Amino acid sequence: MIDHGLIKLIHVSCVALSLVGFTGRAMLMLKSSPLLKRRWMRTLPHLVDSTLFFSGLWLAYNLQQYPGTAPWLTAKLIALIAYIVFGAMALRGSTLRRRYASLLAAYLCFAYMVSVAMTRNPLPW
Repeated sequence: MIDHGLIKLIHVSCVALSLVGFTGRAMLMLKSSPLLKRRWMRTLPHLVDSTLFFSGLWLAYNLQQYPGTAPWLTAKLIALIAYIVFGAMALRGSTLRRRYASLLAAYLCFAYMVSVAMTRNPLPW
């Protein structure tokens, strides 16, 4: 059996990597950098985010708390979906104004997810 602490370390590390990667891609997008079109730049975030997602599933299984039964986990999952949608809009939006607004919304969703995870409360503030 894999140690719960190790899975949590992987999960939290992927949270940090995901945020750093998203921020880096957002900065490149705002500068219209051709680096964004590189294959590794499109693939690496999916690997990090998949690891993040599956480690989160593993943690939920270990804690025996599941979306729909644990309100904090349900809120975190809904925020994750919103973060993905806003992140995609930020990186591919049609106007610069829409990209900035979506970027801000994605960061707010991310902050909400982290605070919910730390407090295990859907209303962390």
